[in-house]
Amino acid sequence: MSGGRLAGRAAVVVGGGHRGAGPGGVTGIGFATATTFARHGARVAVVDADAEAAERTVAAIGDEGGEALALVADATDDDQVRAAVAAVAAAFGAIDVVHTNIGGTVLGSVEDMALHAWRASFALNLDTVFLAAKHTLPHLAVRGGSLITMSSVASIRSTGYPYPGYAAAKAAVNQLTRTLAVEYAGRGVRANAILAGLIDTPLVYRQLAEGSAAATRADRAARSPTGAMGAAQDVADAALFLASDESRYITGVLLPVDGGLHVRAC
Repeated sequence: MSGGRLAGRAAVVVGGGHRGAGPGGVTGIGFATATTFARHGARVAVVDADAEAAERTVAAIGDEGGEALALVADATDDDQVRAAVAAVAAAFGAIDVVHTNIGGTVLGSVEDMALHAWRASFALNLDTVFLAAKHTLPHLAVRGGSLITMSSVASIRSTGYPYPGYAAAKAAVNQLTRTLAVEYAGRGVRANAILAGLIDTPLVYRQLAEGSAAATRADRAARSPTGAMGAAQDVADAALFLASDESRYITGVLLPVDGGLHVRAC
């Protein structure tokens, strides 16, 4: 695609694979973001631990006339992330946009949570952001770029779910993002975090469902001030804004995409 808000740019979506649709055909945020970036002209590198998932996203982009590259990497592994970033730079010649979209929850109180599970939560939700930033920031600084991290409203308030490791790790993502925003502002790099609220994605039904899909959907809709969950596309649209020149003077922002959940008292 030659035109669009990201025309001529190379984007990396870490965790952009498509593992299949959830109930009602809902898709993940990484997939929605990768395809949205491509529709707006970016060449997109889809980095995922699941080779088939990465290829499905690349195929979807290709079906729409876009250009994409699938790369397999464990986003918690330093060497694998380094190699994936080097492969993107070699294939595209530059990296202009990076979106980190790795995350997961483990339910249970602090008393219930084993130390290894706590550490695993930080590895998945925080180390992946650190490694993506570590290896892509030198490329983003070459001609000025955008780093977009995936956080959660759970990082700033209780959402009613008992996942302390997830909440704490996402809070750390927020501060890491703001620190990078200040540190790299003089080099033309912007860093912003998206704080997702109650978004309807396949992960919800794999990790947070306590009953049927319909019951889970109704419960989460009732928790939202709007009376409905958001869609993965809502987050992808926010990421598109943060990746584009329309946000060229915005950095260090924690942007809630949550239907007002972050300002609700209960």
